[in-house]
Amino acid sequence: MSQSIEPNIADLANGWLKSYGLDYKLEQESLNSEIDKALNDYHSKNGWVGGNRPDAKLLLQDKDLNWYPVLIEYKLYKDKLIKLDDDSIIENKTNKNEPNFKNINSFAVNGAVHYANALLHHTAYTDIIAIWMTGYKDDFWKIQYRIGVYYVSKWNLGAGQKVDNFSDFSFLASDNFDWFIEKVKKLSLTSEELEKLKEQREKEIDISLVKLNNDIYQNEKGLWENDRVYLVASSIIATIGIPNKVPVLEKSDLKSQTFIGGRDGDIMIGRITAFLDEKKLPKEKKELIIRTLSNTLLTENINKVENGESQLKRVFSKIVDDLGIYYKIGLTTDFTGKLFNEMYGWLGFSQDKLNDVVLTPSYVANLLVKLARVNKDSFVRDFATGSAGLLVSAMNEMLNDAKNNITSPNELLQKEIKIKAEQLLGLEMLSSVYMLAILNMIMMWDWSSNILNQDSLQFDWKYWFGKTDENFPADAFVLNPPYSAQGNGMNFVEKALNMMHKGYAAIIIQNSAGSGKAKEYNKKILEKHTLIASIKMPIDLFIGKSSVQTNIYVFKVNEKHHPDEMVKFIDFSNDGYARTNRKKTSNNLKDADRAKERYEELVNLVRFGKSKLNIFTEKEYYENTIDPNNGADRNQTAPIDTKPTLQDFKKTVGEYLAWEVSNLLKSQDNTDDCLEK
Repeated sequence: MSQSIEPNIADLANGWLKSYGLDYKLEQESLNSEIDKALNDYHSKNGWVGGNRPDAKLLLQDKDLNWYPVLIEYKLYKDKLIKLDDDSIIENKTNKNEPNFKNINSFAVNGAVHYANALLHHTAYTDIIAIWMTGYKDDFWKIQYRIGVYYVSKWNLGAGQKVDNFSDFSFLASDNFDWFIEKVKKLSLTSEELEKLKEQREKEIDISLVKLNNDIYQNEKGLWENDRVYLVASSIIATIGIPNKVPVLEKSDLKSQTFIGGRDGDIMIGRITAFLDEKKLPKEKKELIIRTLSNTLLTENINKVENGESQLKRVFSKIVDDLGIYYKIGLTTDFTGKLFNEMYGWLGFSQDKLNDVVLTPSYVANLLVKLARVNKDSFVRDFATGSAGLLVSAMNEMLNDAKNNITSPNELLQKEIKIKAEQLLGLEMLSSVYMLAILNMIMMWDWSSNILNQDSLQFDWKYWFGKTDENFPADAFVLNPPYSAQGNGMNFVEKALNMMHKGYAAIIIQNSAGSGKAKEYNKKILEKHTLIASIKMPIDLFIGKSSVQTNIYVFKVNEKHHPDEMVKFIDFSNDGYARTNRKKTSNNLKDADRAKERYEELVNLVRFGKSKLNIFTEKEYYENTIDPNNGADRNQTAPIDTKPTLQDFKKTVGEYLAWEVSNLLKSQDNTDDCLEK
């Protein structure tokens, strides 16, 4: 029978640490103020704030002078090692994105990774070593134990990766620690593993945003629609920080004082200004951001102190606690797009305008980017930027292509800088939405100089900051235009395409733009550009936000559409995803039928044609010409052949003969019954 021997395990392990001459601290002892505060502020294993106490903790430095917090958790019993979810990810969250305290408290690995996430969330440390050790006495009263190590980092999105199993703690000794860190640095996630983690984190973000929005809406009075958006933007910018230059704004930095210059709003504006100065934003852009945010942060009511706390500090604390971990780990997602899709209903738009501000889902943004053939050398333009989700997707595609094709570290660094600073251009007219675009790009480590608060239809297509005398050489165009604009938004498409000299464009637009509502724009566009593909998207693509039928149109730029050009018409109504609009569900988007494979096949079909048919059939893929002078024949579908074949005739005759024989047999049976009677 196994027996609990946690004290014995702790004595054994701590004895090792002492023998290596390491300055370790036990659970009640202080390691440093930053780590102590993070552990105290984080949810405890038992479900309340504070009280996180690893059994032992250290702070070690490698040869490159990088610091690594080491957190150790001892656990009794051999069956209390680890609890994973169905995707083999450490299960520390419930379906409601709340800490799974039962698992965190009961399993050694879960507890150690929980502590590590406290540091990832609330300190500047981005690489944490989480160690677990379990032990028991076997039937012969001999001590048995197991040791394992996990690496928890922003690079694995806080989920943790197993480093290895060890027989003691000697890998922490000064002579061995550099060897151990080299082992850690060799860890990597497969694209599939990373994608699973991203999907999980994005689901968590959705749930956290709903919770945060409901909390602010229900409990924080006197905040207008735009105020709520600007408060989230301000809080995130103030807590990103710049290492060794602009410290992260902590909750404790807001003192809720009442004198001018010392109010919580003054402190936040000061920190945001310092951040933007270090980012070297152009003066006009910086002044616009500060002026816009100050209108919310410096108001009297939000800085009014009641019960020792201002409303601003209270809201700031909620935002940091609910969302901080997601931007601390640098999740490459359209974070503010998700934020806005939750808050867009609060922005005061009339019902007629709702369709104009519904943002493109990230997986559709990725599709548009691939259809526009974006690569590391592309110059990408978006004329209705929204939260910059399309540009975020484009930037990710460009950076990935650069990493895959540039082998020189110095050359890669310079290329990454150029991509972010020079190869993206976005325009957004609505100021409240524009602030979200600015925030999105800042969070993606970009100074966002070419995200402009301008009317696209009046834009002169030059760089706005820096290279003011140069045209932006766009060769890739992605767009989700306002559908209430002329031609359902095709006026944006015409202007943008005519400002390009080469490349490709992919737009998602209301279906009616291709069947009559934008005839004149369509005809003028094809006088200069070629329609490559027309893709019918799922009717429920924007479920909960809009119910319009949409199509994606793909163009080749600056090549007049020839009447004999074969256009690819693809019915993508079944994209493999199942969507719901249930507010209480943890996941409104599920891969029901090879969704990722379908999206990949769609890109290949548009690029290479019929030879790439695999999942889809010729009922969903159809090639035909269009009349460039028609303008209303852009949404064709594969024709249904109603002419009967010889096989159809044989089948019908066979079925008829079988029916006749069946009736004759039944008639014969009835006659025999009558004769017997």
